Amino acid sequence: MVVLDRVKDYAQLLKPNLSFMVVFSSVVGYLLAPNTTFEWKEVIILFAGGLLVTGGANTINQILERYSDKLMKRTMYRPMPDGRMGATEAWIFAALTGITGALLLGYFFNPLAGLLSFTSLLLYAFAYTPMKKVHPVAVLIGAIPGALPPLIGWVAATNTLTGPLALGGWVLFLIQFFWQFPHFWAIAWVGFDDYEKAGIRMLPSKQGKTRFTGLQCMFYSLVLIPMAVMPRTVGISGNTGMLIGVACGLLYFAASFVFYKNNDHKSAKRVMFSSFIYLPTVLLALLFDKM
Repeated sequence: MVVLDRVKDYAQLLKPNLSFMVVFSSVVGYLLAPNTTFEWKEVIILFAGGLLVTGGANTINQILERYSDKLMKRTMYRPMPDGRMGATEAWIFAALTGITGALLLGYFFNPLAGLLSFTSLLLYAFAYTPMKKVHPVAVLIGAIPGALPPLIGWVAATNTLTGPLALGGWVLFLIQFFWQFPHFWAIAWVGFDDYEKAGIRMLPSKQGKTRFTGLQCMFYSLVLIPMAVMPRTVGISGNTGMLIGVACGLLYFAASFVFYKNNDHKSAKRVMFSSFIYLPTVLLALLFDKM
């Protein structure tokens, strides 16, 4: 029973729901690369390596925020705030998972993929996490490591970040980059009271829950509509993938417009759920319509 409880604690450090979405986009990025086919061995290694690196980053995030997490309802029962695990044990777990994951990607794919994944960990853990208490620019900083997974997958397949072969990976990076802003802000709006208790500043306005958040969500979701044309332009995917991407962008923008107009909890949650639907739908559409 004690062992099972410990396994559950380690699983909580990994944040499996968040990690799965990150790793999913990395696998799609890999499979979208030219001349890449689905092979169970490669996909499982990429999935495992990404899960370990992301888990390491999430663990460091929880170490640095363990005192803040005590103040928030949704996080107070995590292993460290609840006193079930010490910071030293968590640091060891973070180092083992993060380094092992990066080495897996570097050994089985290429060193560039391993290095890029470890860079993502460092940005998320040591730039984004501490900045959350300082300035809303944390959302911009966090969007960079948050958008790297599909690019990491692309690099795992192509071993390059430059030249014509890298264009597709950067397009995927940009789509995931712009997608994150309404996603982050909707979550921050819904959880505003909890975040405020912990001194975490995520919303773009100093005044807190104003219509400015909805306006910003509109801008970034609007950018995604023309961005949906880019995969077709650079030859990643065909017309069907493009049209589904445009349609999802329009729906994301519509949810953001309603949020701007109403500025309430219900419309903020609608943007949040729209973001959960947008990314997997667009990525899968591009994959199924791969050129």
